[in-house]
Amino acid sequence: MSRCSDYQLLSFVLLLLITIHPSSQSRVGEENGVKSAVFLSPKFVLEPGSVSNKFYYDIDFPKGHIALKSFDAEVVDEAGNSVPLHETYLHHWVVIRYYHRQGVDVPKYHGNLGFHKSDFIIKRNSGICEGGLSQYFGLGSETRKTMSYVPDPYGIEVGNPVEVPPGYEERWLLNVHAIDTRGAEDRLGCTECRCDLYNVTKDEHDRDIEPDYIGGLRCCYDETRCRVKDGFQGSRRSLYLKYTVKYIDWDASILPVKIYILDVTDTWKRPGKSTATVARHHCLIEYLVESCSASVANADCSHTKKITVTFPSGGDIIYGVAHQHTGGTGMALHGEDGRVICSSLPIYGEGMEPGNEAGYIVGMSSCYPRPGSIKISEGETVTLLSNYSNAQRHTGVMGLFYLLVAEPSPKPNSILHSTDGTGEIVILHNAVGALAVFGIALLVGAVVIYRRRNQREEGYESILM
Repeated sequence: MSRCSDYQLLSFVLLLLITIHPSSQSRVGEENGVKSAVFLSPKFVLEPGSVSNKFYYDIDFPKGHIALKSFDAEVVDEAGNSVPLHETYLHHWVVIRYYHRQGVDVPKYHGNLGFHKSDFIIKRNSGICEGGLSQYFGLGSETRKTMSYVPDPYGIEVGNPVEVPPGYEERWLLNVHAIDTRGAEDRLGCTECRCDLYNVTKDEHDRDIEPDYIGGLRCCYDETRCRVKDGFQGSRRSLYLKYTVKYIDWDASILPVKIYILDVTDTWKRPGKSTATVARHHCLIEYLVESCSASVANADCSHTKKITVTFPSGGDIIYGVAHQHTGGTGMALHGEDGRVICSSLPIYGEGMEPGNEAGYIVGMSSCYPRPGSIKISEGETVTLLSNYSNAQRHTGVMGLFYLLVAEPSPKPNSILHSTDGTGEIVILHNAVGALAVFGIALLVGAVVIYRRRNQREEGYESILM
């Protein structure tokens, strides 16, 4: 080997040392290896006062064994423009995973979910509510400014062929509930589904609505109409839910998370020692907040609803966020010892543009604890609180809490990675240093051995012996 070649190789070693010196951190951003797919739901047509609450089977969705990293959505018009909440109120959207029997042809739209048919098997999340709240993702008016990204190295595992029952295939269902409030006589009343504004006495299943049911989902079902101002004219228009799914191909390095949805209206009660019956988690999903003048309330007109439930399994809290309606002032989940597991506060808009509509909740703050720092134990008794302003009455409000929980992590190892709270992976200094030293030692050793051989061939004795 020539001295020029030796110099080039040693220069490469020095360059490598500079590149991976422990003083610099190597970051893998959220865009590194993360795939993103954008889809449109089937169109729904609205005119002033009208309601669309439809269920769409077999929606477009990424295929294969993957880890879901986020699901974001918003309502857009035919030109792709964002539609503000004061024109079309997005009451909620939910995405449900299900297994469909192969060979059975089913239309893409159904008014009825058909959960009890043998051709469909709902793959529920890990939550405790029975019957409803089985979605993997779901938000409402807050969808544009609520973070949903699952931090590395975690992911929501789907598409695993081992989990699919024989004779079935995995598909996805979308429910979109939207209310056109252009020209509404009482815009807030329409979004809160007040029964008198919808002029209904029976629900969508033709059951009589009780007199004390003032407002909620039973009064603003598909094809109902909220009262608009006399003489108001507005056009019919086609709208879509635009949704963006971010995901990565599944591999063994990804840590799976379980989805839990808690509901402050859960009627569960801890069974007494004298009974062998198992208490059921019957979640009502919505509730009524009476105004200060009509209820016992504290001086600042704040209404708090609280429940205590037993968490079914333990693990590390990876992500948390609440879902509330207009009037909401925040939610919190507390552990058995009183510690705050996660709190989530509403973001209210201040303008007219999409994503900042005044008077509406346009986002909810999310919890991203450092992995392993916030744990929940199997069977731990947790307390969920939902706070609303009751300066005025609110009907059909919700207090849901969405959690991602991973299997308990081992004691943090400084040689491994951690999450820095931004969703990026930070390779720790000592890990980089160990790799640098090992790699450089190998390269320097190769240079030394080769030079010794070369010098002996030229009649020189190596001074490094």
